[in-house]
Amino acid sequence: MDRRTLKRLDEELREYLDSMVEGMGRPERRAAMAAYVTGLLLDGERKSIQPMAARLVDDASETEAMRQRLQECVVISGWSDAEVFRRLGQKLERELPGLEAFVLDDTGFPKKGTHSAGVARQYSGTLGRIDNCQVAVSLHLAGENGSGCIGMRMYLPEAWAKDTARRKKAGIPEDVGLTEKWRLALGQLDSALASGVRKHVVLADPGYGDCGEFREGLVERGLGYVVGIKGETSVWPPGSAPAIRKKPPGSRGRPSTRHYDDQHPPLLVGVLAKGLKYRSVSWREGSRGWQSSRFAAVRIRTAHRHMNGVPPGDEQWLLCQWPQGAQAPTKFWLSSLPSDTSIRTLVRLAKLRWRIERDYQEMKQELGLDHFEGRTWRGFHHHATLCAMAHGFLALRRALSPPGPGEMDAA
Repeated sequence: MDRRTLKRLDEELREYLDSMVEGMGRPERRAAMAAYVTGLLLDGERKSIQPMAARLVDDASETEAMRQRLQECVVISGWSDAEVFRRLGQKLERELPGLEAFVLDDTGFPKKGTHSAGVARQYSGTLGRIDNCQVAVSLHLAGENGSGCIGMRMYLPEAWAKDTARRKKAGIPEDVGLTEKWRLALGQLDSALASGVRKHVVLADPGYGDCGEFREGLVERGLGYVVGIKGETSVWPPGSAPAIRKKPPGSRGRPSTRHYDDQHPPLLVGVLAKGLKYRSVSWREGSRGWQSSRFAAVRIRTAHRHMNGVPPGDEQWLLCQWPQGAQAPTKFWLSSLPSDTSIRTLVRLAKLRWRIERDYQEMKQELGLDHFEGRTWRGFHHHATLCAMAHGFLALRRALSPPGPGEMDAA
């Protein structure tokens, strides 16, 4: 966004920033937070502290003073990331039209060296490989008209969780330990619900959907879901009625705990999907017209660890996608939505997860989410929070106001 456009939006941006930083410490701190967000919004190849400081001042002699204010705000100041995300979640919930889903995922930040908080050789879906990087789990509110990030938390690898010296140097709080990504995701959902955000259906990829404990956590919170799973997931097929076999009278030994259905034994999702009946479903109109593919949806029960006596899961939807020309089905989802949910609704919600990928793209390419050069835990999270604040402003502007000439419309 260039200076001319930003000046035209000055009053609107000032009101937005005031609502986000009100009461967050002394006026100097609040002004620095607002300046940092403004620096993220301004055009520029790098959105790290030094180049942003240079863009925020009219006189080059003031650059160093601005740099120090931004540095103090992001790396040292103890303002609450959770409070900013609470306010941002409430604002998006109130003002962003058409919201209907929580979307969860994690994103990677490539890093060199070993001193930045949480950096390790670990898998990143963003990079598509194991590499030296930081990984953060984030929660987004989404609808067809827009989306925004309302929570982000770094995942701390095991090597960091046990390394007292590195933890202290990077400023990692004592109460932060090794926590699975799916637990971080549930924690962010709890924070959003506690702040007054309404319950929405939860969308996630197989990295979360394959975890039975994660899905159970969503059910315990009264949240419906449409989550991706892998084809190796075992399920009881449609029409099955698994039950525990009764022991014959007088027989010895412990009663059986395993469930059986000789007519419909458990199948891998990838195997079951090949025998289903598919139909063409369209879900969204994009720049190249309506997007469509072939889908099938059936009611099943999960069969996780059924050989160990784990009972069948509750009946739910299995949604499968088999694109025209593919040799086999390619994607699979489980959904706890009601049995009368249409396949079109299931597909539309499953595909709505694209919003988080777009958010990541905009936050990194346009707002510098992955440009932070500091090494501390606090600095990383303060930078990520202010990037989410800047992105929230853009999301609301695009959804509520028609774009003017020259205004940023990240694609």
